[in-house]
Amino acid sequence: MDIGQPTLDQLRLFLAVVDEGSFNAAARKLGRAISVVSYGIVTLESQLGVTLFDREGSKRPVLTPAGKAMLAQARAVADNVDALLSGVRNFNQGLEAELGLAIDVMFPTPLLAATLREFQDLFPTVLLRLHVEALGAIAGLVVDGEAQLGIGGPELVAMPDLEREAIGEVDLVPVAAPDHPLARMEMIPPGEARKHRQLVLTDRSKLTEGRDFSVFSASTWRLGDLGARHALMREGIGWGNMPLHLIDSDLTSGRLKRLTIPEWPGMAYRFHALWRRDCPGGPAQNWLREAFRQRLVKS
Repeated sequence: MDIGQPTLDQLRLFLAVVDEGSFNAAARKLGRAISVVSYGIVTLESQLGVTLFDREGSKRPVLTPAGKAMLAQARAVADNVDALLSGVRNFNQGLEAELGLAIDVMFPTPLLAATLREFQDLFPTVLLRLHVEALGAIAGLVVDGEAQLGIGGPELVAMPDLEREAIGEVDLVPVAAPDHPLARMEMIPPGEARKHRQLVLTDRSKLTEGRDFSVFSASTWRLGDLGARHALMREGIGWGNMPLHLIDSDLTSGRLKRLTIPEWPGMAYRFHALWRRDCPGGPAQNWLREAFRQRLVKS
């Protein structure tokens, strides 16, 4: 049997009757005459060839099995159209349709998760593409246009195409497992750390390929995964620098020990927001930048 194609207005009438519980209440909510609502439902039923409401024996319309089966799809169509219209309105007002975010692997994960959860609630129509990288790879993604906003660490090479704004910092400290030779020393003499394998976070960006950050040892293992480096340190395979927020529980439990290295007592790992000078960004990007800054200040 051929069926007619319902209009969006008819679907909204149907949903209003379901949500409000009566034709009268639906008419009041929509600012329509009850005859218009009733006619719209009758026409919809005629087009689809089904009865949507059981009107017999009750003052309140009750969904039939066919009405119940149609309800979820009707609501999904209306929600999708609402999202489409909202997206168009936001786009016309300057809100980005999508936003690429590249963030440093050193950035505290709980702060990132909390920020993105709030972002999702405030900007539901903005498609967010997330990249988690290290060191110069953040700037590389922004320069190449794969990300419109980067949250990166110290500048390894000048990037004249990028704007930079300091937004906060975390503590970076040298650590090793308690049975590591450096951890067993009461005082680490100058030059001793260079004799032991250092686990280094490698930079996968071509822009800064070959440049080192806080590397002291002649023997290094270079890893692109911060979690893998963390695990190897806890096994005593090498020493290295880690963000304090990530290893705080390890220091408390004794699984890692902070090292007092004369040449490298630790440092503040400063984060910067990065964006292209020719792409200043819109409301969503600006909100993210400020939200990251505020959360780093409070942490």
